[in-house]
Amino acid sequence: MSIVSEIKCARCDRKYSGVRSRCPYCGARRIGRGKYSEDSDNSKGKMLISVLIMSVLVVAAGVLLFTTPVDADEYPDDSASDSSSLNLPSDDGNTSLDGVNPIQPSPEPTPEPTPEPSPQPAVESVTITYANRPTNDFSASPGERVDLRVRIEPVGIDEEIHWMSSDQSIFEVVATNAEGTSARVTGIGRGRATLSVSVGGVEAECIVRVR
Repeated sequence: MSIVSEIKCARCDRKYSGVRSRCPYCGARRIGRGKYSEDSDNSKGKMLISVLIMSVLVVAAGVLLFTTPVDADEYPDDSASDSSSLNLPSDDGNTSLDGVNPIQPSPEPTPEPTPEPSPQPAVESVTITYANRPTNDFSASPGERVDLRVRIEPVGIDEEIHWMSSDQSIFEVVATNAEGTSARVTGIGRGRATLSVSVGGVEAECIVRVR
């Protein structure tokens, strides 16, 4: 008589040693004596068990999360915070953040004085020149043109220059440059008239004779 009993496969009805967990003929898994289970059924069972365990863990974690008391010391009230613990400056505004060294006010910048414009020098003298020579009397014919210039002392004065004829029926005078330092006299009719030039309140005259 054999020590190890034989069992009969529930699938193929063949006998095999009870030591085996599967039928050597058809491969059916043995559950109990003469019983077997399909592999697919075993996999489904394992999946159901895994899902059940995960559900229990999730529920347990949620219960622990919502039932754990919150320690008030871990979340202090912001309204109860003492400004002195932050070592803030006092209301007088003269203490630095460390509460020791006083804060010195920044000196206000000294405004730079606006430079005043240099005063315009006064005109000292005005002279009418012809061919770079001073003249106070010259003659011209009707229709003749004579170019004149004005010499101003001191040099470099920025003043308006005005040329004028005392009788335009005898001669006319017009400035020939933008500065007015040059002028042209044109004889018109016979006679005698006065040519004048004025600069900064100082005036010079010249007699013009048209013959």
